[in-house]
Amino acid sequence: MSRHLHRPLAAALAATLAATALLIGPVAPAYAHNVLSKATPAQDAKLKKAPTRITLEFLQKLNPSFTTITLSDADKQQVTTGEPEVSGTKGTVAIESPLANGVYTVAYRVVSKDGHPVQGSYKFTVADPTATAAPSPSPSPSPSVSAPAPTTSAPSAEPTAAAASPAASSSSGGPGTMALLAGGGVLLALVAAAAVLLRRRR
Repeated sequence: MSRHLHRPLAAALAATLAATALLIGPVAPAYAHNVLSKATPAQDAKLKKAPTRITLEFLQKLNPSFTTITLSDADKQQVTTGEPEVSGTKGTVAIESPLANGVYTVAYRVVSKDGHPVQGSYKFTVADPTATAAPSPSPSPSPSVSAPAPTTSAPSAEPTAAAASPAASSSSGGPGTMALLAGGGVLLALVAAAAVLLRRRR
């Protein structure tokens, strides 16, 4: 009779142990590696105001020497952030420049207790309705080269006066005119004297 009682008890104990093993088995591997449990900004969040910090919270404590958090924009250009500040299971980085509207990607890499690296990424969107697009620089107008207007200035009086000066000197009895007159007078006197001499000889 006792043998019949021990068999059901043994079967029940074996079944309980198997069920416990099934419950415990999946849990141990799940918690062997670190897992991101919370993020600010959250994954796929659409923000009406650009964030100034990114905070990631994990299930296990973080090692500051092996914690990396980066941020990049839609063009995969890295946004400047500060060094990660680690406090227990949380890691935080400060965003050093204001974020424009667009899609951003947060990437992280941490180390679990067993030394296994864990990394991942997620996206969020900044859609600030008050943000205005930066004005595009307008091309500066090229200086127009205009032809100089022809100047119709009156001819200077100086050349005219200079040109007229010889005529004036010739008509006003200058030294040249006086010499011509004197020579002509001498010539006339010689002609008259020769005529007188010819008449006397005759």
